[in-house]
Amino acid sequence: MEEQKMAHIQLNYFSNALIKDCQMDVLLPQMTADHPDWDEAKLTDIPVLYLLHGMSDDNTSWLRKTRLERLVKNIPIAVIMPNADLSWYANTNYGLNYYDAIAIELPQIVHEFFPQISTKREKNFIMGASMGGYGAYKIALSTNHFSYAAALSGAFNPSGSNTTLESFRSQNYWDGVINQRSDFENSPENLLHVVQQKLALNESMPKLYAWCGKQDFLFQDNQNFVNDLTNLKISVDGEFTNGKHDWYYWDKFLENVLEWLPIGYVPEERLC
Repeated sequence: MEEQKMAHIQLNYFSNALIKDCQMDVLLPQMTADHPDWDEAKLTDIPVLYLLHGMSDDNTSWLRKTRLERLVKNIPIAVIMPNADLSWYANTNYGLNYYDAIAIELPQIVHEFFPQISTKREKNFIMGASMGGYGAYKIALSTNHFSYAAALSGAFNPSGSNTTLESFRSQNYWDGVINQRSDFENSPENLLHVVQQKLALNESMPKLYAWCGKQDFLFQDNQNFVNDLTNLKISVDGEFTNGKHDWYYWDKFLENVLEWLPIGYVPEERLC
């Protein structure tokens, strides 16, 4: 198969929500003389996948640690990878409003710089790993901007009950990023509470995908959350297989998510 080309843009921009300079990496499909299949009509109103990073990563991680660019090279889709630091995609207690910056402001900025990217809900998707998986679900469930949301090893329960997750940072850190941890049941950071609010408003649910490895320290949290959603008659696609909290598995299951999304994924030709 002839290879299409993707443009990679490293973009610095100013966030009014954070009142600071921020970064994102962007992949865009590109017309080339060698491959005229992607004409102007095909590259208008193109779908977009927002990819969110985890606690120890940044906006470059999906490009550096997975096959992402190679896997999407034959699909007319944009990929947006923002930097959210260690924020848990929250409006933090220390005054940096990362939820507003990523969930609300970022899609507006993306469309301002790249008007060929669709603003239609059915063409906007979001995905993340670990903290990013939590962020993807939180943003998709608390807004009406995304029609599909996927999480790999999603850190779905930052309530303080997972001792391994808790051990990664000090209590001062957790108090800074997770609002109302002392009343997590009714907290805006509690995904189950966000789901129940969405149901109460009779809003359309995004389609959901989840993967977590059985050897992952987040496995029980994933299983519990999927069971909670099932009890609310919300279906979640995906699977639990052997695997750890590791980029090897996130890279492997990235392709499963691309196949799951309504983007006409074209797999690589593999002879073995």
